[in-house]
Amino acid sequence: MNTTPSGPVPAGSTRGTALAAAVAAVCLLASGCSGSGGSDAGSDADAAGRASAGIKVALITHGAPNDAFWELVKKGAQAAAAKDGIALTYESNPDSKSQADLVREAIADRVDGIAVTLAKPEAMKSAVAAARAAGIPVVGLNSGIDAWKSGGLLQYFGQDESVAGQAVGDKLDALRAKHALCVIHERGNVAVEARCAGVKKTFAGRTEMHYVDGTDMDAVTDSVAAALRQDRTIDEVVMNGAEFALAAVKSVKKAGSKAEVATFDLNKDLVKAVRSGDVQFAVDQQPYLQGYLAVDAFWLYKTNGNFSGGGEEPVLTGPAFVTKQNVTAVSKFAANGTR
Repeated sequence: MNTTPSGPVPAGSTRGTALAAAVAAVCLLASGCSGSGGSDAGSDADAAGRASAGIKVALITHGAPNDAFWELVKKGAQAAAAKDGIALTYESNPDSKSQADLVREAIADRVDGIAVTLAKPEAMKSAVAAARAAGIPVVGLNSGIDAWKSGGLLQYFGQDESVAGQAVGDKLDALRAKHALCVIHERGNVAVEARCAGVKKTFAGRTEMHYVDGTDMDAVTDSVAAALRQDRTIDEVVMNGAEFALAAVKSVKKAGSKAEVATFDLNKDLVKAVRSGDVQFAVDQQPYLQGYLAVDAFWLYKTNGNFSGGGEEPVLTGPAFVTKQNVTAVSKFAANGTR
């Protein structure tokens, strides 16, 4: 694993209370947030710069290559690394054993911090323990909200997928849906499974789980279309990724169904689909923000000993609903490739 300094990326929308807290911490560290400034403020800033110089961080996810969602996570991480002077590497592998091997490679490279997703926590357990044994702090993001504390991670940044799923169930009730097909594209992924379980928990109508092979988008389209043809009572298709939602739009048309499509996660093409009405709504967990906060956490920890959430509670980045009514406000950021 070669560690190289990350380059600057376009600024995006990294809003949220957790980020506001991070900015406040930087302000306190650099200038005391006073109007006086002076040589003391400059000395503090210089000290922080020296403390962060040479920090190497590895971001290791379960994302598939060239996946639009994980590109957003990566961009956020690169923006934080560029700001903080951190040397960042990004590696990913959807196979949990291979992902764990990437963590071990980062340990061998003697990085100063590892940010990792825990889509399959048990498979990552020994690798994370090895990092801790080597004295390397580990933070979690995106997946594993129920496993990060027991795994000994320092902090966690992401969405509570169960809460997000329950919010979708409530929304479907408000929209008077009766029969939802919740499509799971990766069996055993704790985040995706928790979403659909959350939908089922609060949705008053019928929730049917439907498993597909997420590595083959044509197969996803055909499988969902077949399910819609077989049961014409399905009036809502809930997907677990922007690209899968766009595939489901094709499925609905292919099956001649009147079902609506809703989804978790967002990208610029999905924004267009929400605006046109092809997709009813999206749940945005703000992946750019997840990547940004996970990397910035190491700068704050190194320079000021900070723990977001006090090391006890996760920092939530979602859920936020994007609908036809508010999509315009998000679209300009999506066009920048940061939402």
